[in-house]
Amino acid sequence: MPLSLHPAPIPYDDRLEEIDPDEEKTVEDLIRTLTEINQTTLRHEGHANRSVHAKSHALLTGEMIVPDDLPRELAQGIFARAGRYPLVMRLSTVPGDILDDNVSTPRGMAVKILNVDGERLPDSRDAATQDFVMVNSPAFNASTAKKFAARLKPIAATTDRAEGAKKALSAILRGAERVIEAFGGKSATLLTLGGQPETNPLGDTYYSQAPLRFGDYVVKVSVAPHSPNLTALTDAAVDLSGRPNGLRDAMIEHFATQGGEWDLRVQFRTDPQSMPIEDASVAWPEETSPYLDVARIVVSPQSAWDQERHAAIDDRLAFSPWHGVTAHRPLGSVMRARRWAYLDMAKFRAHHNGVAIKEPGALEDLGLQTAR
Repeated sequence: MPLSLHPAPIPYDDRLEEIDPDEEKTVEDLIRTLTEINQTTLRHEGHANRSVHAKSHALLTGEMIVPDDLPRELAQGIFARAGRYPLVMRLSTVPGDILDDNVSTPRGMAVKILNVDGERLPDSRDAATQDFVMVNSPAFNASTAKKFAARLKPIAATTDRAEGAKKALSAILRGAERVIEAFGGKSATLLTLGGQPETNPLGDTYYSQAPLRFGDYVVKVSVAPHSPNLTALTDAAVDLSGRPNGLRDAMIEHFATQGGEWDLRVQFRTDPQSMPIEDASVAWPEETSPYLDVARIVVSPQSAWDQERHAAIDDRLAFSPWHGVTAHRPLGSVMRARRWAYLDMAKFRAHHNGVAIKEPGALEDLGLQTAR
């Protein structure tokens, strides 16, 4: 049954992207700055963490369920065939240093889906996984990789320094953000700098922010809470007073007795003017192209975070939008830069932690006693 979308989705075309002639230099600058963050945290902590999204709050296993009645427009890529696919989910916060949760920054969700079919993207040809890397905001905080690289430099200079000052600034920024939201707005700048409300990340909706191919079309991807026990946590406050790992504690407590379900959704590109490919800072208007469900993510009760999971998922896995099939090729400046940056950062972690980072063929490959 065809999908009734007005206007209709714009077909994918190999000529959609516009590559900046300086893009190679931009990627080099970006990798240099990310490596600086890595080296700083390695010196201070004796362990190689991610240069962004270093602190994990939940490390989960579950499955993605693709229904058998998707309209043709939604039955694209890995969603073309109904089935149940094991997955790994990592919930995190954005900074490259391991901070007290009172330094309140945007949250991330990375999902690695296993046992998928299809022609592979470069750098993951020997794997059978599909990664989606998302943040709890519909738009990226910079339009292009070049602008992101410029913004990252001052952040790198403050990595792992003056946590007390960061906590104080975060409290001020949260107050300013509450004032803006009271008038119906949001400030991406304040949220990024530390104004993220102190709420439960399990109630947040996460977005790819930048576009990707969706078989015959182009979309942005989102994961939103579905089960009542997760939707009830949207905007639910978490008391972080004296609890540097309060967000992690909240997730451990939740998954000790409960599971959760999320909807995996896509938003079709239907207008080239309001839905650019190369500007990741633009949120595509949902009033003209709403997010549509394509699959359900189901996670059962489990240990949400422990040292075994930390070693298996934080240290021995890498998440990248370039781990996947050509039918979901990442698009735009920010996504192209991520290909090389994420690859270099994974190599840095593997080398300094003395571990092999590779794509799993099954959940059992993680070596978790509690993997489900």
